[in-house]
Amino acid sequence: MDGPLWIDAHAPDLDEIRQDDARKRLGRAVDEPMNLIVQGPSGVGKTAATRALARESHAAPESDLIEINVADFFGRTKKEIRTDPRFEGFLAGKSRMAKRDMINHVLTESAAYAPMSGEYKTVLLDNAEAIREDFQQALRRVMEKHHRTTQFVVATRQPSKLIAPIRSRCFPIRLRAPTTDETIDVLEAICEREAVEYDADGLEFVASAAGGDLRTAILSAQATAVEGGEITMTTAYETLGEVGDDDEIREALAAAREGNLKDARGVLDDLLDEGGYDGPDLLRATLRVARAGSAYDGDDLARLHKLAGEADLDLTDGLDDRLHLTHLLAAWAAGRTELRAGFHEPVEA
Repeated sequence: MDGPLWIDAHAPDLDEIRQDDARKRLGRAVDEPMNLIVQGPSGVGKTAATRALARESHAAPESDLIEINVADFFGRTKKEIRTDPRFEGFLAGKSRMAKRDMINHVLTESAAYAPMSGEYKTVLLDNAEAIREDFQQALRRVMEKHHRTTQFVVATRQPSKLIAPIRSRCFPIRLRAPTTDETIDVLEAICEREAVEYDADGLEFVASAAGGDLRTAILSAQATAVEGGEITMTTAYETLGEVGDDDEIREALAAAREGNLKDARGVLDDLLDEGGYDGPDLLRATLRVARAGSAYDGDDLARLHKLAGEADLDLTDGLDDRLHLTHLLAAWAAGRTELRAGFHEPVEA
């Protein structure tokens, strides 16, 4: 897409964060700097909220906000880390250093240098659920050593993956997935600023397709505006088409309703292993696909949403994604039946 991405150009200021509790808690951290755990599903604005906090807190946020995405370390080779422009200054002359030591060194050096403005700086650790426990212990020691000059913000989808000493040192801020109406409000405001023509059906299509992922919704709206010149139902559908893996998700839903949980589980496994989904992402996509079709009546959808709420709590706690998603489909398909242990054999209540 030409021009800046809308997620950057229209990043919210602190007072524009629409979730009241999260906004108030972040506001407290401006006047009283503290370590934070910002938690919530993918795409709900955890990084954007931290950047908004930094802009409000620091006179030079471009210097005093240090962003470290855990995937930049744990998903890359030592050579890739060492030659990354963001880290090569820290790692010059340290070619024999083990990967774990490289990570610890970058983090320690980032926390150690003096802030450019004010009395402290902010270090954001994004996607922190991927941090191994041994590295978390090292992080805890760095947090303790530099607590007077460094605020740590730990952004994660699964706070239960963090060790207790880190959780106890951080103030929790929870961001939930926005509703479709909330997403539409954000898209409408952006379209007004960008002078992009739109209609209600087009924004609803984009918002519904995103399934609670605000980042995806904003990028999809921008893609539609660039390709179609406006955001209507027609231009959104032509640009986005059949979104993602909808056919496969429909297949899993249909298999579950027919009582074929083995096939449904197979589709879930493929989407989790090869489709790039995590449990919460796939749960939201499943709800979106079920709502978008005409195969299920209101009672079916209401029951699916109720079960999804229970599954979402388990997924947030970091438990087995495929186990709970399969259990969701099994319980939904069973209707008025009860499920034996292992949920493989429904029996009449």
